[in-house]
Amino acid sequence: MSLDEAKREEPTIGKLVVDAQRDISSLISNEIKLAKSELKVSVKAGGTGIGLFAGAAFMLLLAVIIFSIFLAELIHWNGDGLDRHWCYLIVFGLYVLVAAILGFLGLRSVKKVKGPEKAIAQAKETKTALKRSS
Repeated sequence: MSLDEAKREEPTIGKLVVDAQRDISSLISNEIKLAKSELKVSVKAGGTGIGLFAGAAFMLLLAVIIFSIFLAELIHWNGDGLDRHWCYLIVFGLYVLVAAILGFLGLRSVKKVKGPEKAIAQAKETKTALKRSS
C-alpha cells in the first residue's frame, strides 16, 4: 500500500469534527426524547395522584364537619349538658384555636426559609474564574 492510498483511507480532521458534531447532536436529541417520554409518564401519574389527593381532602373535610356535629352533640348530651348553641360555639372556638396555633407554627417555619446561598456563592466564583481566564 502506498502513502497516497493510506492518506485517502484516513479521515481528515474536518471529517472527524463533522462526525463528532453529528454524533453529539444525535446523542443530545435522543436524550431529550428519553426525558420527554419519562416526563410524560411522570406527569400522568402525578395528575392521577393529585386527583386522588383532592378526593381524599374532600372526604376529610366531610369527616371534620360530621365530627364537629358529633362533638357539639356530645357536649350537649341529650339535653343534660350545655345548650346546643353554646356547644357549637365551643367547637367553633376549638377550631379557631387549632387554626391559630397551626398558622403560628407555619409562619415560624416560613421565616426560616433562606435562599440558596451556597449555590449563589459558587456561581459568583465560577463567573469570576471565567472572566479571569478569558
